[in-house]
Amino acid sequence: MGEMVAFRAKVNGRVQGVYYRAFTRQSADRLGIRGYARNLRDGSVEVYAEGDRKQLDRLLSDLKQGPPAARVDNVEITWLDYTGGYRDFSVTV
Repeated sequence: MGEMVAFRAKVNGRVQGVYYRAFTRQSADRLGIRGYARNLRDGSVEVYAEGDRKQLDRLLSDLKQGPPAARVDNVEITWLDYTGGYRDFSVTV
């Protein structure tokens, strides 16, 4: 395993109601990343993810693309310390 880190991302654009959170969970599961994705009131999606730095970089690439129906305008990222506090990746409301 490489460097273990975490990030919180706020994804802006057309990202609610377009399968974005489920897409994020599929990508995170494939990469072995833990955390969550949830809709925010302002129409954006918040993603908290933790795991291996290289895998998180791959997830970030996926977040910037999104599923076919989405339009990602901007991804604001804050890097954080790894906590190990999540067992899996979940989608919350």
